[in-house]
Order: sequence, then structure tokens, then C-alpha cells
Amino acid sequence: MENGNNNLGSQAQGQDQGQVLRQSPVTPQASPNPLGSGQATTAYRSDKPDNGGSKRPIGKIIKIFLGLLVIAILIPVVLFVISSNSGKGIGGKLTLTYWGLWEDQKTMQPIISDFERENPNIIINYVPQSIKQYRETLQTRINNGTGPDIFRFHNTWYPMFSGILLPLPSNVITSSDFNKTFYPVMGKDLVRNGAIYGIPLEVDTLSLYINTQLLQSVGLNPPTTWNDFINDARAMTVKDENGKIQTAGAAIGTFDNIDNAPDILSLLFLQNGVDFKNLPASSDRFTGALSFYTSFVTDQNNVWDNTLDPSTLAFSKGNLAMYFGYSWDYFTIKKYNPNLNFKIVPVPQLPDRNVTMASYWAEGVSSKSKYQKQAFLFMKFLAQKNTEEKLYAEESKTRAFGEPYSRIDLADTLKSNPNVYTFVQQADYASSTPFVDKTSDDGLNQQLNTYLGNAVNSTLNGGSVESAFAAFSSGVSQILQKYGQ
Repeated sequence: MENGNNNLGSQAQGQDQGQVLRQSPVTPQASPNPLGSGQATTAYRSDKPDNGGSKRPIGKIIKIFLGLLVIAILIPVVLFVISSNSGKGIGGKLTLTYWGLWEDQKTMQPIISDFERENPNIIINYVPQSIKQYRETLQTRINNGTGPDIFRFHNTWYPMFSGILLPLPSNVITSSDFNKTFYPVMGKDLVRNGAIYGIPLEVDTLSLYINTQLLQSVGLNPPTTWNDFINDARAMTVKDENGKIQTAGAAIGTFDNIDNAPDILSLLFLQNGVDFKNLPASSDRFTGALSFYTSFVTDQNNVWDNTLDPSTLAFSKGNLAMYFGYSWDYFTIKKYNPNLNFKIVPVPQLPDRNVTMASYWAEGVSSKSKYQKQAFLFMKFLAQKNTEEKLYAEESKTRAFGEPYSRIDLADTLKSNPNVYTFVQQADYASSTPFVDKTSDDGLNQQLNTYLGNAVNSTLNGGSVESAFAAFSSGVSQILQKYGQ
């Protein structure tokens, strides 16, 4: 990478990785007079004496019967109207069902209890879900009328969820307040045609994990540019006498054994200016970024290969120096190896350009909810600053830190914790793409990632980056069209 060159390009030629080239119901009314308005009601009766010698009070019987009939009709109807118009059940309370991910009932209950104290007629039924088949189950349940009122969804899922997400009214949050409160990437992802479709409770950005012991062993500093990254990766790579990698400098270059591989590639595409809405016009930038990515494997000074352990495991074992990950990866690594020492820093950049990749989750309201007004009240509560602060505090009771704040005005409160601050530090210049790992959506994300993986593997197997791009572009176009993009 030459100074001043702001694009990623082929690294395979000349083996110089330092140079990157640009490549409501109706209330029933009282029953009308059956003889018409203004007419006297005459009760028909028999002049024959009955067995007891008295006359039958037929008119009185009819009146009593009609009165009882009206009451019988009005009672259930009135109860239904009260229930429908107020959103309350007969007992005076209604229940909103809220499907969540990652956080258990114990963590969420203090937040829910605060809301229920403010809104004593509403009960929140929080139901934690598994990420496995979450997207398909959620979509199916909402469409058949048995889904939740409020649910969590990934920032890239709007194309799949546009028919079941309700836009938030301005009394929940205005567009102006949304843009001032949350990061720019959230405005791009969650605001469509001026309508806001979700409230993010966290943000996450792709960051660089570095094994501090390995870094210190070569006397280098964490890389800030891709040139620095190349040099550090090579310096920390250890091979045996047969050239087999024993300690990998960086997990980059393959697809199948790298966690977050789609996100790393998205990072390079974003930094290199690839326009996913007009791929044909970005062919050179795409192929340049793809060549750069795969060169970390194909170069004679390779720092990674497809025989190595999955990247998260390799890093946890101390056999990998640099790893690209999000905040949740911290807990996986610490679970594998509590004693591993590492630091988390921003991702490398091209000169005069700051871009990173964002992947996060938001809360939305179902279009099939029977209690939309009450659901919006809960969404307004979730958007408050003190709600997010309390949620973070509750999460931090069970782990090293909570989900990084989605609110801009809370970012600086995390400066004292270097393990989490990096993720919000980069959020101002983060972007997103649908090429993202670990959503388990079996839809837009995974289908697109299949074509991306094919492009990487084709290049590693000797195919040209141009042919890889052609196949990728055709496949991606079909998937985006399928989801109305």
C-alpha cells in the first residue's frame, strides 16, 4: 500500500502487500319500539278466564322478555367494547408479549418492572428466544397471528420484515430526535422513507483483537493502517521447517474457517468504495478488495490458511495473533481461555478514510399486534436514556460489560473500560451491509454469504477474480431482487 493510495488492490503481483492498487367495534343502541315511534303499545290478551279465573298478563310478559333479551345482548357487547377500546382485559390489565434474544428474564425484569410501575394496566411478558431458526419462527408466528407484540430483529432484516414491522409514530420518537440520539448507521438501517421502524438498544462494530504477548514479542504497536497490519501479521507468524503455520499472524484470507469472514470482506468493500446498489460499476473496486483479502493466504509470506483451526478457537488457544470480532466475541474467547491476554483496537484503515462495519439488533412492533398503542408506549420507554443505562448495568452484573450503548450521549461513559469502548468509538463512522455473519437467518444474510464464500473459494482455487465477480454479481442480484432490494 503506497502512501496516498486510498484503494485496496491486488497483492499477489510482485508479492508486495505494502502496495494496494485500486481494482373500534359499534355499541348497540336500545331496541326500537316494535310498533314504531309515537305509537302506543297495546298488549294483546285473552278475555277468557284461565283456570284460576284470572287473565294472562301477556303484554307484561313480552316486556319482561324483551328487557331480558336486551340485557343479555348488551352485557357481552359492552364488555367487548370496553376491552377493545381501552386495551384492557376484564381484569383491568392487558399483556404485551416481547420476544428477546441474548438477555435472560432475570436481566430484563428490572427494566420491565420499571415500565409496569409507570403503566400499571400493562403487563410485559418477556420470552427469551434461541437464535436458531429465530427469524423463520418469528415471521411465521406473526403472519399466522400468534406472534409477539414486540420483538428483536437484526439491523439488516428490514427487507424480510417490511410487511410485519409497524412504523413508530412521532409521539414515540421524531425523526429529528432519532438522528440526534442514535448513530448515523442506525438512521440508514432503521429509517425508511422517513418512517422509523425500530429502537436500537445497542451498537456493535467490527474491531481488531490482538494477542498482547505475541505483539510484545516482536516489539510492535497495534496496527492503524493496512500497511501496518501486513507488517505486524508477517512478523507474528511462526512456521515450522516445512512451512506449516504454527502461529498465525492474522485470520484473514479464507472463508470457511474464519468467523465473521463476511463482515471482514464487507469492511474491505466499504473501505474500497464498493457500491452494492450498482455492483457492475464497482467491479474494479470489488476485485481489488477480493484480491487483497485472499493474498494473505496465496502470498508466499502467507499468514493464514484453510488447514488451521476456526479463527475464534485459534485465537483462544494463543495460536493466532490478530482476530476480527465484535463485542460478543469477547465472551466466547474468555469462555475458552479465561487467562488469555489481549487488547481490542479499531480496525485498520486506508489513508484519510475511516470506515468500519456495524452489526447490531433493534426492537420493533408487530403489525399484527392487538395492542399497538400500548406497544408504542413500551417502545418510547425503551428509547429513554435511563432505560438503556439501567439495562447496561443489569447486564454488567453477570458479565464483564453490557451491550455497547446505542445512544451517542452515553458513549463517553464507557471510556474507562477499554474492552468495550472501542466498539462505540468506531460507531460514528460505521456502515452496514447484508453480508454479515452469525444472524442464523436462513434468509437474506446466509443466501448472500453463500455467493460471497463461493467468490473467495473460487479465487483461492486458482480462478480469476474477474470470473469470481461475475458469478457473485449475478447471484447477489437475484437474491436482492427476491427480497425487493
